[in-house]
Amino acid sequence: MKDIVFCSNNCFVLYSAAVQAKNSENKESVPSLPQSPMKERPPKAFHQYSNNISTLDVHCLPQLQEKASPPSSPPILFPPAFEAAKVEAKPDELKVTVKLKPRLKAIHSSLEDCRPPSKKWKGMKWKKWSIQIVIPKGSFKPPCEEEIDEFLKKLGTTLKPDPVPKDYRKCCFCHEEGDGLTDGPARLLNLDLDLWVHLNCALWSTEVYETQAGALINVELALRRGLQMKCMFCHKMGATSGCHRLRCTNIYHFTCAIKAQCMFFKDKTMLCPMHKPKGSHEQELSYFAVFRRVYVQRDEVRQIASIVQRGERDHTFRVGSLIFHAVGQLLPQQMQAFHSSKALFPVGYEASRLYWSMRYANRRCRYLCSIEEKDGLPLFVIKVVEQGHEDLVLTDTTPK
Repeated sequence: MKDIVFCSNNCFVLYSAAVQAKNSENKESVPSLPQSPMKERPPKAFHQYSNNISTLDVHCLPQLQEKASPPSSPPILFPPAFEAAKVEAKPDELKVTVKLKPRLKAIHSSLEDCRPPSKKWKGMKWKKWSIQIVIPKGSFKPPCEEEIDEFLKKLGTTLKPDPVPKDYRKCCFCHEEGDGLTDGPARLLNLDLDLWVHLNCALWSTEVYETQAGALINVELALRRGLQMKCMFCHKMGATSGCHRLRCTNIYHFTCAIKAQCMFFKDKTMLCPMHKPKGSHEQELSYFAVFRRVYVQRDEVRQIASIVQRGERDHTFRVGSLIFHAVGQLLPQQMQAFHSSKALFPVGYEASRLYWSMRYANRRCRYLCSIEEKDGLPLFVIKVVEQGHEDLVLTDTTPK
């Protein structure tokens, strides 16, 4: 009786012949059953590991017959990618088209290689235009506007409009010429004959107030006071805008008050830099534009009298289409015959009026009206001046 040794998982198992005989008897006594696809569970056997003292109850490992391994298949050789794409498929086989994408270039450290290739446009539809400005070394002085104008005049390639005549009107408050900025002194208003004032210079004077109709009252009073007051900013006469803090004597021109950073309020008051509150204020006014109708309230009768009393005729007095030239005069012996209950007829009176033509329906002409003396009585003369015709003189003893 020989013992059989099996090796499994690096462990040696000993089977005795007696155990095998007992197992064979048990198999013969049991009737044979048809073989099922399920494998029979091997009987239990007691065995000992050669390297272990305890007895373990494990399944007996079945003996498997060794099968001859099939011969190894030769390695499959694949053609290169480009050759495989060119291989023509047989009519019996499936035709497969392989598209290969080009490999990306290796990324180098330089940034230029990482950028995608620029798109090339066909034909001459798109072009790139690059400008290179070369600045000469050394000191370079750009030409001024006068030099550019002279250069353009020499070339004779440009048309320049006639320069706008300079506005020599001067504000009698701030002494600046011409209209000011809209968000500043604003436009000039006529105060008297050859006397002008900026709108905001008059409006922000202490004595001046505005009526509901837009008339500025007490502008002449503010002008007389300003002729004796000196501005705290520019130290010139004509300042009329004072600080509204009690017992503060600081007074400014309107334009100087803006430069000195005075604070203006919506109730038409102003505080100098010494007394203005710190930071912003709810009632602070930061925009001075005036788009409503505003005019200076004045005595027009006195203004007309001042024009008439002046002997020189440097000024033109116009009311609508009537232009006044001369007022004339009356001697004491002429008073009885050269007046009526409604008007006076001074000798030498002259005025012109633009009115509809007597010859054409849609044209105007000039009518020169004057008063002369004939036989101790007034003679009213109307001279019709029309282009393309001789002057027509009409006379009568009454203005009607």
